[in-house]
Amino acid sequence: MSNTQMQWTVAGTKGFDDLELNESAPIPEIGDKDVLVKFHGASLNYRDLVIVKGMYPFAQKDGVVPASDGAGTVEAVGKHVHRFQKGDKVITLFNQGHLGGSLDGYSVTTGVGGTIDGSLRQYGAYDEQGLVHMPSNLNFLEGATLTCAGLTAWNALYGLESRKLIPGDWVLTQGTGGVSLFAVQFAKAAGARVIATTSSKDKAEKLKQYGVDEVINYKEDANWGETAKKLTGGRGVQHILEVGGPNTMKQSLKAIAIDGVISIIGFLGGVKGEQPSFLDCLMNICTVRGVLVGNRLQFEEMNRAVEANNIKPVVDEKVFKLAEVREAYQYMWDQKHFGKLCISIE
Repeated sequence: MSNTQMQWTVAGTKGFDDLELNESAPIPEIGDKDVLVKFHGASLNYRDLVIVKGMYPFAQKDGVVPASDGAGTVEAVGKHVHRFQKGDKVITLFNQGHLGGSLDGYSVTTGVGGTIDGSLRQYGAYDEQGLVHMPSNLNFLEGATLTCAGLTAWNALYGLESRKLIPGDWVLTQGTGGVSLFAVQFAKAAGARVIATTSSKDKAEKLKQYGVDEVINYKEDANWGETAKKLTGGRGVQHILEVGGPNTMKQSLKAIAIDGVISIIGFLGGVKGEQPSFLDCLMNICTVRGVLVGNRLQFEEMNRAVEANNIKPVVDEKVFKLAEVREAYQYMWDQKHFGKLCISIE
């Protein structure tokens, strides 16, 4: 094995040109409790794009190796490692310190690709607590999609103990990004019914292929929240994955059922616009919660469900190579992808 590797770093926050490639970066050394992972696949998230554009609201360090999502094989282990052995197939945990329970002041600062070097490189070293075994039914590209988008969707549907998804519930997803498509797959596997919003007929057809029960084109129906509620027979939707942010929250509140849960995932629609007030939560008798991925116990629970139901993550047909990372970022920024955008690493 060579002592050097191909590795990307975030050299600034002015745009994708600030992504720098080093073709002779050192392979990290491991401590007694560390695992050296040879990456075979990575996937991108909206978070990765906004970090390079200086728009990320959480902790990050200068010169970090980008991307939280990585899957690969264990190349070597420290002498006190007991959870993994050489040859195991593993996936990175998003927040390395978030092993169970809720986030705290420390674990929220341990984001891979933010403060801890990520997966856009050939080798990475991680504490053994910050990795999980990859589901046996997935390849490395599929496995690499679970770290952020998969676990975020799982947390949205199952993370609130008092209101976990149950068969017969209605779930509303927005668009065709990674989190939304995972939510569709998890919901259908659990016997729930799904309403999805999208902006094109082509994407609507693809959503139906993945089992979506009802599709609403939000460009044709600006009042899609009320439409969604009507589709449930007036009862409302029990779980909404809110990826749009301020500009779509008003409609989500119109769609929500009494005691339903709106999980705020992101702000793809921008951060400006007319925002509902906290009083709207009272008027609609619902819970609105922010979700930042999830913990390792949830990750392992999700992976068991992925195996048991043979769930196959939706990977965009265009796969980029490690040397093509800038092009991959632009492709995703232009919203040309369907599902998860992946990087193949040799």
